[in-house]
Amino acid sequence: MSANVNDTIKTANDMTAKGMDQFNNLAELNMRAWEKLTSRQMDNFRLCLEQGLRMMKAATDAKDYNDYVKGQAEIVKEVTERMLAETKTNMQVAGEIRDNYRTWYEQSLADLTADLGDSSAKGA
Repeated sequence: MSANVNDTIKTANDMTAKGMDQFNNLAELNMRAWEKLTSRQMDNFRLCLEQGLRMMKAATDAKDYNDYVKGQAEIVKEVTERMLAETKTNMQVAGEIRDNYRTWYEQSLADLTADLGDSSAKGA
């Protein structure tokens, strides 16, 4: 085989290997994002369960209707405050995930551009 064909095969093999590396990096990035988002979802689910239990306890412990309504109002106020804090945290997590994907994309594009530049320089 000629040197030109060997160079082309080597370039194709290198680009395939780098493509697989990028694919694996993306898979890891997806897994980390999934783990973070699942963890946040479980925290929110746990919060809802806790508040449901508190509502039932407030119903059984209330001395009268007014006491029950007052207890519910306190629980709703606390849940609202905690959900606002959770929303802020979730927005931060979403921003981190977005930044991770952007970094992966930019690095992949830079690697591809460099590889294509190297390939065209060898061909010239």
